[in-house]
Amino acid sequence: MSSVTGHTALVTGAASGIGLACARALASEGAKVHLVDRDPRVLELAAELGGTGHVADLTGPVDALPTEVDVLVNNAGVQHVAPIHEFPAERFSAMVELMLGAAFRLTRHVLPHMYDTGWGRLVHISSVHGLRASPFKSAYVAAKHGLEGFSKVAALEGAPFGVTSNCVAPGYVRTPLVEKQIADQARVHGISEDDVSSEIFLQRSAVKRLIDPSEVAGAVLWLCDNSFVTGTSLAVDGGWTAR
Repeated sequence: MSSVTGHTALVTGAASGIGLACARALASEGAKVHLVDRDPRVLELAAELGGTGHVADLTGPVDALPTEVDVLVNNAGVQHVAPIHEFPAERFSAMVELMLGAAFRLTRHVLPHMYDTGWGRLVHISSVHGLRASPFKSAYVAAKHGLEGFSKVAALEGAPFGVTSNCVAPGYVRTPLVEKQIADQARVHGISEDDVSSEIFLQRSAVKRLIDPSEVAGAVLWLCDNSFVTGTSLAVDGGWTAR
């Protein structure tokens, strides 16, 4: 029996990709799941899992979302690629607000319940870009680096109350977000999508394939089942950060 069995979980960015994989994994282990996304499809997907869907813009207030949450998976994110001097300032702010600000607001929203019950799991979906930088991704790298630091603070504050906080830092995952980037790069460079994957996206990875979302979800479940692992970042990156 998993530690999440019988607990309530809330997953953001849950209409596709990593978020949906995490929601499915948590539900399969007996958790009651709340799926949050701005895409209305999240309502149908939640129903399929026997959970509850919430259509929400996480750059705004989160007061309407449930507070009695035992497992929080902060996953919602977006990408925009441009050199710093051409990066729209409002886009930078919005990305940081979504990937870091929302993680703070949601964590703040559910911590009182976790503290009251003496058990909680905060899992933040970071990225290899929370540990390493790449050019032209200033907002994404800044937000994910900030998320890594925020998670450590939450781990230190939450430990006396039985609450752990960790990051999962995957490399390139086969999600709609990444597949769109691959298609865009193929058009820009005039090469095949397979060549984009091998020559650009997987250049620094020792394991030459994209990660499946279910592998990231497996890491999330593992962290939920470990009460002594906190304040760390689990790199699921095919050896990228070994370099």
